[in-house]
Amino acid sequence: MADDKKTEIEFGGMTFRGGRIAILLTALSGLGGATWAGFEFYKDYMDMREVVQEIDVQAIRAENELTISKLDDAIDYTRDIKSGIRDDLLAIEKSVDRMEDKVRKLEDEVRLSIDNAEGRFEDRRNTLSDDYDEALDKLKKEIKELEEELEDKLQKALDNPLSDG
Repeated sequence: MADDKKTEIEFGGMTFRGGRIAILLTALSGLGGATWAGFEFYKDYMDMREVVQEIDVQAIRAENELTISKLDDAIDYTRDIKSGIRDDLLAIEKSVDRMEDKVRKLEDEVRLSIDNAEGRFEDRRNTLSDDYDEALDKLKKEIKELEEELEDKLQKALDNPLSDG
């Protein structure tokens, strides 16, 4: 008769015995956990609702418009800088082209001057060489004439030792 004293629980008009009590307790704890989770969810929802209600949409919109305005100004400034740099580069390119033209012109002038100088040098050298050759020929001729005159005088002196020369 010990079997007649089983543990029993009555809940909602129903009586639970033995293993069914564990099922009842599991169901009740699951129901309690779900209730608690629902309450926490509702509490978070209410907290977020309060935060969302406090958001100043106009202030955010104004801040966004200010940021967009600043970005537009920065873009315009960047375009101006880009345009200025392009203009500077074009001016530098023109200056470089002018300098290259001047350098080419100077190179041509220097080459012409060198060619003229070489030509004048060649002409002067040839003139000096011709003058030297002419002077040498004249000197040789004068030396030969002087030798001949000296030989004549020497021969006369040898032929007639008593004459005055």
